[in-house]
Amino acid sequence: MHMVIYALVEASTHDDALATGKSVFDRLVGADPHAVAVFDYYVTFDEEDTSVAGKARWGELPTAVPVDSDDGQDLLERGWEATKEEFERNLNRVKEAIEEFSDEEIMRDEDLARHAFHQVGAYDGPSVFLYTQHASGIRHREQLDRILEESEDLWIVPSDVHF
Repeated sequence: MHMVIYALVEASTHDDALATGKSVFDRLVGADPHAVAVFDYYVTFDEEDTSVAGKARWGELPTAVPVDSDDGQDLLERGWEATKEEFERNLNRVKEAIEEFSDEEIMRDEDLARHAFHQVGAYDGPSVFLYTQHASGIRHREQLDRILEESEDLWIVPSDVHF
């Protein structure tokens, strides 16, 4: 499956932001020797030679933009809303599982209940859409607000990832 994720990086130029964003995505796909792969591969929106990912799948998105620009605010909102919606969807599944299933049924992962528990607690992967420049998932609004307040030249870099 494919999804668009976003890296929030500090940079002084577009090229620096894109390069830093790609290093974040490299870590998330395990290209960095000290990183564990969370996604299978990624395609940034500056790549033209793919017919199944990036622009070919999602259309035109900026390659990297300052967060305080209109495009940057749009991408940030998309990433945060997707994270929030995925969390709420999984949390509702967890609540339903607790009401409907016995402990044994949850242990057996009846109706993917245990998977929903895992997704609610995930620090990265398909339920997290925003990442810091250190490839850490941004999981709650206070964390996002702190990054936005503390960063000088913050850029957002989107990428199509496969998982």
